[in-house]
Order: sequence, then C-alpha cells, then structure tokens
Amino acid sequence: MSKVNVSKERMYDIIRAPVITEKATMGSEFRQVTFKVPLDASKPEIKASVEGIFGVKVSAVNTLVQKGKVKRFRGRIGQRSDVKKAVVTLAEGHSIDVTTGV
Repeated sequence: MSKVNVSKERMYDIIRAPVITEKATMGSEFRQVTFKVPLDASKPEIKASVEGIFGVKVSAVNTLVQKGKVKRFRGRIGQRSDVKKAVVTLAEGHSIDVTTGV
C-alpha cells in the first residue's frame, strides 16, 4: 500500500471521536481501537491519521457504515444520520489510551 499524504487539519477531521461501548472496549484485548470517522474517509487516510495523531504503528483498518435508524419523537418520524466507524488494529507493542484527551 502506498503512503498517503494527509494534512494535519484533515487528520483531526478524520478522527472525530473514540467509540466507547462494551463491544469496542472488548476489542482492546486484541489491540483494537474504534473511532467515528466521516463517511468519505478512506482506509489509507484513517491509517495515516491515527499514526500521525497518536504516534503509533497501525497494522490494519476495518470500516463499517452504521445506517441511521428511523425513530419517532413526539409522534413525528425522523431519520438518524449514517455513521462510519473504523476499527483500527495496532501493531504489537503499541497502544492508545482513549480515556485521556488528545
């Protein structure tokens, strides 16, 4: 895979927030960290952003798009936004503590 050049501003746009759920926390046993990312972010961009911001080595990036649910609020129907998540697997010996601020 070729090296992707991503600006510092774009890096902080790509990594929006860590996903802190029971399932995402279970992935930490396997050196995996989950982040919310924009729908247009590519895997090489996500890899370059995580390596640039946190100073770690990334071995794999898996992505998924969680489709927005149709919900009701006071009888009116609304649609939640689609959310893209990136499950980033870190190389051996690297870790990210998502409980601290960047």
